[in-house]
Amino acid sequence: MDLNKNLYIMGALVLIFTTLFLFYGIDMKHFDYAISQRIPKILAMILGGGCIAFTTVVFQTITNNQILTPSVLGLDSLYVLVQTVIVFVFGSTSIFIVNASYNFIINVGIMVGASILLYKVLFEKGKNDIFFLLLVGMIFGTLFKSGSSFMQMVIDPNEFLALQSSMIASLNNINTDVLMISMVIIIAMIPFIYDDIKYLDVLSLGREQAINLGVDYDKLVKKMIIVISVLVSISTALIGPMTFLGLIVANVAREGLKTYKHKYLITGATLISLITLVGGQFFVQHIFSFNTTLSVIINFIGGIYFIQLLLKESK
Repeated sequence: MDLNKNLYIMGALVLIFTTLFLFYGIDMKHFDYAISQRIPKILAMILGGGCIAFTTVVFQTITNNQILTPSVLGLDSLYVLVQTVIVFVFGSTSIFIVNASYNFIINVGIMVGASILLYKVLFEKGKNDIFFLLLVGMIFGTLFKSGSSFMQMVIDPNEFLALQSSMIASLNNINTDVLMISMVIIIAMIPFIYDDIKYLDVLSLGREQAINLGVDYDKLVKKMIIVISVLVSISTALIGPMTFLGLIVANVAREGLKTYKHKYLITGATLISLITLVGGQFFVQHIFSFNTTLSVIINFIGGIYFIQLLLKESK
């Protein structure tokens, strides 16, 4: 079965689940209201799922490791820390929490700034050692989690409850207020990175081989790191932190498509991500009647899949 046929099948599944999610179970008396509530959720899942798929595939190519995801750098933990600090300092009724746009801009700005600073320091002083970079990222991730846990322990319990909604991934609590900002940022970034997608095919061969073939390795990696930090902040703000979703969709795309070309890998991973999010949320709402959340299912399956990948790599 060729690549295009696989992608067409995935696209058809996305279309089917999207149609079911939009129109299944709608009372025609309240059609306009129901659609107005469901369309923003679909858009948020498309943007968030696409961001997660793209960042994971690109990050695995940069690190030349199919087990790693951007979350190992502590970006998800930094998001939770920023939310916790805002509530800790200003309270849950602060405009920085209540106004979703302000909250989104603050998170994106801090996460991008921290990523640029981290990579600038390590690439200039760490001799471009990507594994040293990952080690530092994991240490910072642990530090961010510890700081967040400490502040959550000492804040008022009522404010902690208000904070929980932004800490836990939930597709029933999608931040639709920042959809327009996210769409503008993503559209603006497409021409910025479109021509670099083909160089990722060479980058997957390794640093030395990529340099020998004429790729400006350092410039490309720095550029992609900035893009990853922006897209991770967008996906986290829209649908919350989902640790294992990227791991699942990127590796399933690699195993299913059997290609090194990133235009296919990114497209396939994005379609699988949308099938998982839209289809999964449809089943959670209409089959399981909200008795569980999609993030719990994804993290459970993702954890098992991660262990399988570790065992496979060890052999």
